[in-house]
Amino acid sequence: MSHVWTGTGPRRRRSSDRLRFGLVISILLLLEFYLRPSLIEGRGMPDLLLLVLLLLCLRLSPGMAALAGLAIGLTIDVLSPARFGANMIAHVALGYGAAWGRAVFFADNLAVNVGLFLFGTWCRNLAVLLLSGAALGRLTAEALIWGPLQGLTTAAVGLLVVILFRDWLAIRIDR
Repeated sequence: MSHVWTGTGPRRRRSSDRLRFGLVISILLLLEFYLRPSLIEGRGMPDLLLLVLLLLCLRLSPGMAALAGLAIGLTIDVLSPARFGANMIAHVALGYGAAWGRAVFFADNLAVNVGLFLFGTWCRNLAVLLLSGAALGRLTAEALIWGPLQGLTTAAVGLLVVILFRDWLAIRIDR
């Protein structure tokens, strides 16, 4: 007996998953570029652009995640070109490492996702400062105060996004 494709199989589901995932990413980008600048700007504010990269890393191969990191790092460097290139290198390394780590850890575990958001933010902040040639005092303050604070706020927003949109992000959370 031959199977007739009715358009409701895995291919159609993957297409709608991509569309919903793209919608979540678009919402985060709109919030980053339109809502966040109107809020009180502070060093501890969540980094939604980095959250976009980390969510992409949960779905992409390491090479494609590195390309996404390059695009996001270039965008940040263009917007603040004081140390041009530092953000590109940091985001490429983070994108590659996070996508590679997805194979080692369980990407559908809520605690792993929160840890990725927190640790990824902290590592990226330190890498940008190291690549920019920041002074030791600034590195210490970033490592002990500002990096963990921004990591916590980014992880909190990431946790909220994952819980609210887990079906759209195709992240299975076992309870």
